[in-house]
Amino acid sequence: MTHLLPPNLLKLFAPRAPLPYVRPVDRDISRVTPKSVSGVADILARIKEENTVGLIAAGKDVAMEEGEEPALTLAEETKREIRREERRKRKENEFKVAKETYKPSEDPEAVGDPYKTLFIGRLSKLATESDLRREFEGHGVIERVRIVRDKKGRPRGYAFIVFEREREMKGSNP
Repeated sequence: MTHLLPPNLLKLFAPRAPLPYVRPVDRDISRVTPKSVSGVADILARIKEENTVGLIAAGKDVAMEEGEEPALTLAEETKREIRREERRKRKENEFKVAKETYKPSEDPEAVGDPYKTLFIGRLSKLATESDLRREFEGHGVIERVRIVRDKKGRPRGYAFIVFEREREMKGSNP
């Protein structure tokens, strides 16, 4: 749209000429030396190598400082990786078996009409069924309150509230 402006205003949008270079007054050019700056990767590699050599020479009896990791051989590193992979596969298999064997229709805790059920997420771990019942009874008659818990009985942070009528459940949502 600037092309529609009159020439006197168009001059305000014209680019300025670049600033000329002026040598700094406070430094003597003949005394300035180039700086060679490098990263810390080579220093860290050298330190790690020195620690490894020190551990091997001392027979691994050297006491380690806090936060320092032991230098592992290739065989130990490979064993750790194999164990890690086995644990991952075991967890995947357990999840797969649990997914195939779980049937919500046979779960005694999974009851109620989904159209009358309100999901509450990001629930405090300290909240109880009576707290939820007291909070939501103002919206209607509550049939059932269930806070989902893990196998050890600790709350997972979400709950389901089943109302007597669907209209009451819809009225409780903000």
